[in-house]
Amino acid sequence: MGGHVGIEADSDKVVNFLPGGKFHCFAKKNNKHSSFAVHTVTNFHEILGGKPEAVKKAIMFIPVTIQQKQKFGSIASVYFKNTPCEYALMGMRCGAAAHDMLAQLDILTSNSQRKTYRKIFYPKKLRKRLLKKASINGWKVVRQKGSNKRKWEKD
Repeated sequence: MGGHVGIEADSDKVVNFLPGGKFHCFAKKNNKHSSFAVHTVTNFHEILGGKPEAVKKAIMFIPVTIQQKQKFGSIASVYFKNTPCEYALMGMRCGAAAHDMLAQLDILTSNSQRKTYRKIFYPKKLRKRLLKKASINGWKVVRQKGSNKRKWEKD
């Protein structure tokens, strides 16, 4: 439900949270099978299979300060070296991980990891929150319908 979530902080560099190795239903603190990675925009949109021009997308342009951008770079650098959480069905996934990073930048409300992954169980939950915030704050939103050959969820 909802696809995949990433944060593009620099041109053509999308930071996102991915599973790796054996998938876990429940997060394991000492046996993490996940990583934060950076992809080009094209590679990011190919993660779920298909061509970038054929995927449904919603891109929100969130204005940030220089300090927020620097802080994001610092957070990403630490997360690349040592993933703070594991990708698991009952744990952090891409939407919750993106929410966590945006909360650290004071763009979204901060919660504990457990509360975050329970509230942002799949990407649509984060997308709807960000679309609401975009509407309130006048952020630019760009949408792409996606291929007619695939059935997409409704927003």
